[in-house]
Amino acid sequence: MSAQFLPQTTTPFTPKNSRLHRATVELLGKASIEINGSSPWDMQLKSPGVPERAFSQGNLGLGEAYMDGAWDAEELDEFFARLLGTRLTDQIQPLRLLGHALSAKLLNRQDMKRARQVGEVHYDLGNDFYAAMLDSRMTYTCGYWENATNLEQAQQAKLDMVCRKLRLKPGMRVLDIGCGWGSFMAYAAENYGVECVGVSISKEQVAWAQQRYAHLPLEFRLQDYRELNEEFDAIASIGMFEHVGRKNYRTYMKVAHQCLKKNGVFLLHTIGKNMRKSAPDPWIDKYIFPNGDLPSAGQIGDAADNLFVIEDMHNFGADYDKTLMAWFRNFDAAWPHFENQLGTRFYRMWRYYLLSCAGAFRARDIQLWQWVLSKEGIPDGYHRERI
Repeated sequence: MSAQFLPQTTTPFTPKNSRLHRATVELLGKASIEINGSSPWDMQLKSPGVPERAFSQGNLGLGEAYMDGAWDAEELDEFFARLLGTRLTDQIQPLRLLGHALSAKLLNRQDMKRARQVGEVHYDLGNDFYAAMLDSRMTYTCGYWENATNLEQAQQAKLDMVCRKLRLKPGMRVLDIGCGWGSFMAYAAENYGVECVGVSISKEQVAWAQQRYAHLPLEFRLQDYRELNEEFDAIASIGMFEHVGRKNYRTYMKVAHQCLKKNGVFLLHTIGKNMRKSAPDPWIDKYIFPNGDLPSAGQIGDAADNLFVIEDMHNFGADYDKTLMAWFRNFDAAWPHFENQLGTRFYRMWRYYLLSCAGAFRARDIQLWQWVLSKEGIPDGYHRERI
């Protein structure tokens, strides 16, 4: 929760007692947040215009105002946990964002050309940067904290749980759709004796993984999932479905169905939202994950309809709060090494990203699901408690 690299302003800005200001005070008050209050989660105003930007542009305006240094909160994660926990922000639907909502609904923003944008903007930011923030395996997805006391343990527990849920056995050939830096593939090969093929749209990730895991039976491809056309004994997709987009969910499921052998198991690990009819967050879309689109449980179910039997769905979204806070502590501690290269505005952007997302998971505003699917149903049933 450190704010050690944020510029300090001793004199807070006192806004005029306008109608909009009173509405802001009322909204924040329902979350037990004060403007210029003494609690670490209170909003500290540094310059005028923050309420106006937030009400006219939603989180895009609020996030950009934060990046500009117009407001702050010592515990930004708790600010968002309290605010989103009220569910009142769902009622703020600025007309200025109508075009953003319509484009998400009507356009395919994740076609094969646009799908690569997130790799270039986000995942190709730099392997050194991510190595400083993540665990030793470079696992950029939610850890499993039930018996873990640190990030390294939580990520290993998650990887092992995925292997067990997939019922991996030596000699199996496994596909990883959206393989990242290869942490799952390497863990599965080293501990379960399998061979893996992974596809990613990030050049940096593929190059890093190919070099690090050259000694293992792993194949890393710079390839779109829609180009896959071969069979595998099992499929994992860990933290990639958030980039598929609602126009492509059915296509994605058809590709997975085509690539999975008759008796295989498919594990889909994804962040999810509570509402089907909602637009992607405009700030996250602009600054962090271009063209991202969180699915609802209903949308995943629709996409899998008549293709897969849903054997299991496991929600451990509260663990993403702990994961994001661990990432932020690592990022914050490593920041002096990247400050000259990336600058203060990037620091504020990344702080806002990690801590606002931690707050959203803490408030249970968004979820983390692991779905286990089979093509025709597992004959003796799927029993997670036996894993």
